[in-house]
Amino acid sequence: MAVQTTEATPKTVDLGPAAALSCRECGERFELGPIFACQLCFGPLEVAYDLPTDSPEELKKRIEAGPDNIWRYAPLLPVPADVAEKPSLNPGFTKLVKADNLARELGVTGGLFVKDDSGNPTHSFKDRVVAIAVEAARAFGFTTLSCSSTGNLAGAVGAAAARAGFRSCVFIPHDLEQGKVVMAAVYGGELVGIEGNYDDVNRFCSELIGDPLGEGWGFVNVNLRPYYGEGSKTLAYEICEQLGWQLPDQIVIPIASGSQLTKIDKGLQELIKLGLVEDKPYKIFGAQAEGCSPVSTAFKAGHDVVRPQKPNTIAKSLAIGNPADGPYVLDIARRTGGAVEDVNDEQVVDAIKLLARTEGIFAETAGGVTVGVTKKLIEAGLLDPTLTTVVLNTGDGLKTLDAVAPTTGPSATIRPSLDAFRDAGLAR
Repeated sequence: MAVQTTEATPKTVDLGPAAALSCRECGERFELGPIFACQLCFGPLEVAYDLPTDSPEELKKRIEAGPDNIWRYAPLLPVPADVAEKPSLNPGFTKLVKADNLARELGVTGGLFVKDDSGNPTHSFKDRVVAIAVEAARAFGFTTLSCSSTGNLAGAVGAAAARAGFRSCVFIPHDLEQGKVVMAAVYGGELVGIEGNYDDVNRFCSELIGDPLGEGWGFVNVNLRPYYGEGSKTLAYEICEQLGWQLPDQIVIPIASGSQLTKIDKGLQELIKLGLVEDKPYKIFGAQAEGCSPVSTAFKAGHDVVRPQKPNTIAKSLAIGNPADGPYVLDIARRTGGAVEDVNDEQVVDAIKLLARTEGIFAETAGGVTVGVTKKLIEAGLLDPTLTTVVLNTGDGLKTLDAVAPTTGPSATIRPSLDAFRDAGLAR
């Protein structure tokens, strides 16, 4: 199939192995550029590659000799070969925690792991996707980085822009958690609150892209979305490498737009194609908050269409009522034999505390959703406790303190004396 050109396409673009943009619906291909929708059918575009031809053993050696961040996977990403030499926050290669204590609580005997992405530079997985988007912004000559965000992405864009020398201007719902607002603003870029929810913010950004006011702006999750989404593949790469170049049997992933889940599946499929892991069945499960569960609702009803919902949940980082990749999430969950489930706010808080108490990991509300859904899936017999399971924690609980603050505090307040300590019943 011939590659279409666009007026927005620069003449020379070096994004490494990235060969074109391909429509996920009709398969039409376009030259690399800041476009995100097919000009024929309006389907979403994603990056198509000329993948390495090294033997699996040679490619593993190349990867393992690379830096301890996502740039070790540069041969599989839409970035130039010298990406590691450019100013970047260098996210990735976060811990894969063997969660034996949590496994005992949940009755998992096959091995339970938490992929803890709170260890990234701005304490969420969004640093991965933004790092890739920055390279696309450089390639296309943009001068301003922007985004619509439920919080974590705003901070990741602000920090990455500061490091890479871009101006930033990011847009958020006006009622975000204070910790995320401060973290997005501290990097010195422009932070704009929009009266409304995330879907209102996203619509505004789409309008700005088409206006002269947005000229020279790279919106990481809109006109740079095909490249941005590829950053989530690095979670799949790292999980498999950290498991000794093996696929997990089951993986539980939070759903906001759904892009992370679809790209993790894409990453697993690429590893199989390249011979870096043995091809075997795996199941992908999606996790949503009950107060914003359009994909879970569609899955349970057996529908292929995801109907938008108005978000009402403490898990604000997942509060996207009209998820762009929702239908593709349904396809993947069904194809792999997984499921999509949801938990209510009380279950989210309980799961945050459970993970903290058992493994010393303080997750934000999205992590509470994922752990809570894992528990629910095991109880329902949908997730096999005898298989190797990976659960994602995508952010730091310090960003969502309000969720646990009302029910978390000192065990006692006493006078500074041993007698008072004894009287409080704490000496044991």
